[in-house]
Amino acid sequence: MNIFNIYLCGVGGQGIGLLSEIILRAADHAGHAAKAVDTHGLAQRGGIVVSQIRLGASAHSPLIPAGEADLAIGLERHEALRAMQTALRDGGTLAYYDTVLQPLPVRLGTAAEVSAEDVARAAAARSITVHAVTSPDIKDPRMQNVAVLSAVNKLSLIPGVEGEHYERAMDDLLKGAALEANLGLFRAAG
Repeated sequence: MNIFNIYLCGVGGQGIGLLSEIILRAADHAGHAAKAVDTHGLAQRGGIVVSQIRLGASAHSPLIPAGEADLAIGLERHEALRAMQTALRDGGTLAYYDTVLQPLPVRLGTAAEVSAEDVARAAAARSITVHAVTSPDIKDPRMQNVAVLSAVNKLSLIPGVEGEHYERAMDDLLKGAALEANLGLFRAAG
């Protein structure tokens, strides 16, 4: 495999760390060489959380050069737009959970809230494919990460990684009721 770069972003409490670890382990189960790094900022206070995953034996660093991500995954609309603008290459793919957790500038009235149309417009200008995900039936918003993962799987957005690999990764990381709930959503959503 040539290098395939995955940039994940959200805000603290949305499950970026778990999502990143599931993707990393799924890639490993699929036989890919993989490198990853997380940055958490003020994650416990709703700050930005970013994970970077690079697949392919010729990836020597886990850091994705600016504008070279093949896939950006966002768990919030503002962060999805930021990821698309800073990390995603022209012609890449953006998958995001279509919800808004207003960043401080929006709350203070110094910036406008980003709409789904804003994301679509910015993507169209750069030939980026966008997949906005919503799952209104989710009882626990902390599981929005798995709803996006389900879409990533169903759309085959990560080369060579299939549903069985994601499920094995979830089994590695989760147990009991949490595993069953996440597997159920993974199989049903997307």
